[in-house]
Amino acid sequence: MIKNKTLLFLLVIIFLFVVSAILFSPARATDSGTITATVTAQNISISVSIGGTTPSFNYGTLGVGTTQNTVNLSKTIRASNDGNIAEKFNIEGANTTGCVWTLGSSAGTDQYKHEFSINSTFPGTALTASYQQLAASVAAASYQDFDLQITVPSSSSCYTTATAVVTVQATAP
Repeated sequence: MIKNKTLLFLLVIIFLFVVSAILFSPARATDSGTITATVTAQNISISVSIGGTTPSFNYGTLGVGTTQNTVNLSKTIRASNDGNIAEKFNIEGANTTGCVWTLGSSAGTDQYKHEFSINSTFPGTALTASYQQLAASVAAASYQDFDLQITVPSSSSCYTTATAVVTVQATAP
C-alpha cells in the first residue's frame, strides 16, 4: 500500500509539474518566411568593328572637293551593344590630325565634311564635334550598322595624310 501511495504521489507531482509548465510558460510557437532578392549591376559597353576587325580604314587619295564613303569601299561599320541593358548610341566627329582640317557642315578651304548614315544612303547626317544620336535604343547583344562619307576640302594648304576620328558612345537610354 505504501508503494501505491508513493506511486500515486509521484504521478500527482508529475501531473502538477506538466500542468504548471503548460499554464505558466510563455508560448514558444514560431514561424518564418524568407525573401530572396537578386540584383544585377548595369553594364554599358560598346565595341565598334568593320567586318569583325578593328574599325580602321583608308578612304584613299582623293581630289579636293570629292567624296568617298564606306558603302563604296565595302566597309560598313558595326557598333555592338556588349552591355546587359538597351543602350542609346551617339556619334561625333572631330577636326583631323596630321594634315589639319576643320570639321564643318560643308567642305571649304581646309574644312572637310564627314557624314554618317544608318541606311547606306548619302547625303547623310553631317557629323559635328558634339554627340548626336546614332540609334535611340539598341538591345543588349544587338548592334547598329552605319556608314560614313567624307568630303575633302575644296582647297587645302596641306597635302599629306589627314586622320579623321569618329567616336561612338553608348549611354543608358
